[in-house]
Amino acid sequence: MPGLTSARGILSFLSEDEAELKVFALQTLNDDIDTVWIEVAGALGQIEALYEDESFPERKLAALVLSKVYYHLQAYDESMFFALASGDLFKLDSPGEFEETIISKCVDHYIAAKNENHSILPQKEKDTDTSLPTLATAFSGSNADGNNASALISPTTPFSQSTLPSKSLLSRASTDNTIIEPSFEPPKKQHRSSSIALTHNELDTRRAIDSVIERLYETCLKEGRYKQVVGIAVEAKRLDVVNKVIQRADDDHVKAKGKGTDDESLGPAEELMDYCLSICMDVVQERAFRDEILQLVLDILTSGRAKEPDYFSIAKCIVYLDKDEQARAVIKRLVEEGTPSSTAIAYQFAFDLYDNGTQEFLGKVLAPLPRGELSKSEPGTTGGNADSEDATETDALLDKTDKSSTEHSSVTLTELDEKRGGIYKNIRSILDGSKTIRLNLEFLYRNNHTDLSILNKVRDSLEGRNSIFHTAVTFCNAFMNQGTTNDKFFRDNLEWLGKAVNWSKFTATAALGVIHRGNLSNSRKLLEPYLPRGTGGISGGSPFSQGGALYAYGLIHANHGAGALSYLKTQFTAAEEEVIQHGGALGLGIAGMATGDEEIFENLKTVLFADSALNGEAVGLAMGLIMLGTGNVKALEDMVTYAHETTHEKSVRGLALGMALIMYGRQEGADVMIEGLLNDPDPTLRYGGIMTVAMAYCGTGSNKAIRKLLHIAVSDVNDDVRRIAVMSLGFILFRKPGSVPRMVELLSESYNPHVRYGSAMALGISCAGTGLDEAIDLLEPMMKDPTDFVRQGALIALAMIMMQQNEVMNPKVAAIRKTLKKVLGDRHEDAMTKFGAALALGIIDAGGRNCTIGLQTQTGNLNMAGIVGMAVFTQYWYWFPFTHFLSLAFTPTSIIALDHDLDIIDTKFHCSTKPSLFDYPPEQETKAEEGPALIATAILSTTAQAKRRAQKKEKAQRRESMDIDSTPTVSKPAAEDKMELDKPAEEKKEESAEKDKETPPPDSKKKAEKEKPGYEVDNMSRVLPGQLKYITATKGRYWPVKLVRPGPLPTGGPILLHDSRPDETKALIEEKLPKVSVDKAPIPGGAGGAGGVTASSRRINVEEALLRQLGISPANLGVGAGEGAAAAAGVLTAVDEDGEGAEEASVPKDFDYETDSEPYEE
Repeated sequence: MPGLTSARGILSFLSEDEAELKVFALQTLNDDIDTVWIEVAGALGQIEALYEDESFPERKLAALVLSKVYYHLQAYDESMFFALASGDLFKLDSPGEFEETIISKCVDHYIAAKNENHSILPQKEKDTDTSLPTLATAFSGSNADGNNASALISPTTPFSQSTLPSKSLLSRASTDNTIIEPSFEPPKKQHRSSSIALTHNELDTRRAIDSVIERLYETCLKEGRYKQVVGIAVEAKRLDVVNKVIQRADDDHVKAKGKGTDDESLGPAEELMDYCLSICMDVVQERAFRDEILQLVLDILTSGRAKEPDYFSIAKCIVYLDKDEQARAVIKRLVEEGTPSSTAIAYQFAFDLYDNGTQEFLGKVLAPLPRGELSKSEPGTTGGNADSEDATETDALLDKTDKSSTEHSSVTLTELDEKRGGIYKNIRSILDGSKTIRLNLEFLYRNNHTDLSILNKVRDSLEGRNSIFHTAVTFCNAFMNQGTTNDKFFRDNLEWLGKAVNWSKFTATAALGVIHRGNLSNSRKLLEPYLPRGTGGISGGSPFSQGGALYAYGLIHANHGAGALSYLKTQFTAAEEEVIQHGGALGLGIAGMATGDEEIFENLKTVLFADSALNGEAVGLAMGLIMLGTGNVKALEDMVTYAHETTHEKSVRGLALGMALIMYGRQEGADVMIEGLLNDPDPTLRYGGIMTVAMAYCGTGSNKAIRKLLHIAVSDVNDDVRRIAVMSLGFILFRKPGSVPRMVELLSESYNPHVRYGSAMALGISCAGTGLDEAIDLLEPMMKDPTDFVRQGALIALAMIMMQQNEVMNPKVAAIRKTLKKVLGDRHEDAMTKFGAALALGIIDAGGRNCTIGLQTQTGNLNMAGIVGMAVFTQYWYWFPFTHFLSLAFTPTSIIALDHDLDIIDTKFHCSTKPSLFDYPPEQETKAEEGPALIATAILSTTAQAKRRAQKKEKAQRRESMDIDSTPTVSKPAAEDKMELDKPAEEKKEESAEKDKETPPPDSKKKAEKEKPGYEVDNMSRVLPGQLKYITATKGRYWPVKLVRPGPLPTGGPILLHDSRPDETKALIEEKLPKVSVDKAPIPGGAGGAGGVTASSRRINVEEALLRQLGISPANLGVGAGEGAAAAAGVLTAVDEDGEGAEEASVPKDFDYETDSEPYEE
């Protein structure tokens, strides 16, 4: 039957008295509503009257027609209301656009309704130290009803003396007239009881929506589309539905398994758990709700349903939820099993805990664990008698463990057999970080591909007498050799190093900490010539080198302050020189990161209250580092109060950054602090408010945080605040790097150079190591920006993005490297831009080309040390020594396979790509310093004629009796007047090259064969994050613990392997990292003299000169790590100026500028 062309006749039936005619009209209109809806829209009143008439037999049909008309009118709420009223006539499984739209509207309303009624259940009080209250507990107050306003006193009372409302300040409408919009998101309805607030019709609608969603759930479950149901349930905050769906998926899989399905495939329940974890980390933005989901996942994982629980997902949940008791229980269960397989899993579990946990969390896990030795106390624990009697976990997994395991604080080797004692000792070495750090140090040492020619080029291009250039070369050297223990550059360039004065000397000494980062066992011996001696300090040495040494000591022990904190604390409290206090504060902060140590905090506060501008910035930052992520209210109150009292801008800036670090990862818990800081009239504190947003919401992708930052980026009156607002977008979105270029595209073209710089750094932070083309396209024009610091930011950002990229992965990398070198060599380029280019060359080849910038761990959690390091690095704008913090973000990209004895196994992995795709970039081809080109020797025509005459004369004398003329044989007469040239060596090379072209080299076929896809990767090799999806384990004796089924490796780094033949002998890889024997450097001020090169360093230079004359490179003789530091000690520890009783170092000449108009003058 052809469709209707006009609905006039049919619509007339609606006015008839007989119900059959009306029903016929509605059925006809329903069939052709897509073509005649315009005419039907004029009769909506009649159709609605039919729907409201309770005596009409086809009310549902009338509702369906109304729904479709309203749909075409784009009145989707009304359309959904009538579609729900149509009941069963609305078909969920119809593939039409109308049905999809209505279902989408139903889901949206369902999610909004459930979110409105959702109340976060009060969390169980965690077993945390009561001396470190968090914002969440501090503002809950003692009143249960919450009516007492005194329970809501803000920690930011200096900002506002008024009490705080219970709702988040970042998500409510503003009540005051400020220059910025304080609301992150549109205001929502206040949360009321729906039974009182809703009318009868609204209740019916909600019931109908619930019915539609239940039907939708059932349809999806029947078809096996579990993820759709979980997604809707998570958005609606219906965790009961999530639990039921996972159970249903598991039951369905068990039934299907009985019918003979493939046993190797991943079960739907396991997929759903992974899916829940991924959306929890990437999508869910509320911290409290995220904790609820993770707790649900953890309960399911430990419920005992699976024969072999996913211990590595459990580790991820445990770290995020701070469940140290449960971590210990899992470790004990695995150790008690005693099999090689369970031991390997326990080690991998411990590696994952260390990779994701803070020092405070790991200390709680470590303290009650049995020690592997009787007498030797383990470093890094905060007391071996930590109680665990308050454990509240009652999961089935924990029930299987021995109940007496909680009374383990005094367990020693006498109660354990030797085997388990060794396992516990290894686990402690993993959890305290020493094993991971040692393995990373070994990897970086073995695979160091630092190109010294680039470093020498940077040194030669920048005048060492200029402090900014000297510092730039220092940073470039430190980053290139980060963690490799290769400090040979200092040893080879003592004359250049001697040009360092004051803070340049401080930075150069601290660079040793970056180069030797992780060299824990030799740190004191290495830095002994530089460290302060005696009470308070500067007995016979430069205070700048001593302060830098304390900073270096902290960098070596970064985020692993077990054996370093007591020494640093002693030196810091004893120091009287402000420079030494400055370095000591930085060292304490880095080594004691996130320990929450109250004693150190009080020591720092005492120095802060001395009101010194020089060390105030470092002390304020160190206070934040010590209390990193704790949300300590008392600390915040002290810092905020002093920030308003002091007159030193540097101190205020350090405190603002410190407060931001205290709120690291707090999300909604930091909203009160953020609001107070952003409303402050002091731009430095508003700067701190933006940093607090960046730290509190880092990696969350929070929409409200992004809106806030974008608004301030274009509205604040201070350039510094606008710059950091744009830059902070990189911290919020580094998990979604592809979205950042679109977001900052317009900002990168702003009239304000500070906004342009911020957009460049945001791209660098978020897209680091990705080689993202969209980001590179935005940054390339910025390299030619008219403002010097914008060019600097663009160069640094490009280096971050291009880390570990070669020409096969990204063809632009060669041009960018060439541009960096060109900027360095351009004598007309600004100093700021050259500084950025030097930093960029160090960053792009960081860690011997074996490191990338990792702001998240390989298992997906936030990399706390990396994020903090990047955040403090951005402050180099104000203080160059902060640049060293970037080394905390450098993450080795390695694959380190270990067996159940923690031995490095000689095994191989298969990579299914071509070798050139992920290969190291080629080393720079260095042209020999030829100087002026050699010119071929010319023989003048007059000289040739004189020679011929002399030859004629000789022959004439010999043949006096003969009348025959002698024919000259030197050259033809026609060429007598031409210059004769000796044949240059270049022509010979060209001739030999032509011969080589005629006969192709036999290795060309071999090279073509090597480029076939698929090759073997050795253990302890570099494996990039993007390469992991192509890496698979080879079938044989060993199999990765994390791989349940064949597939690519899930993560790199330390990987434990199951050994299928543990009784057989195994092939091991011998460690190359030497047992470092550091030569003790000469004591400054001693016989060697305080200025210049000491006798021992001169002897070293003579030895090297002799070796080079013999054609032997000193590098090939295995120069021990740390010898460069020892050789440099005599230079760096020399007193620069105003040193009483000590010789002064020679003052370098002024930096002379030569222009076209002025001739150079001595």
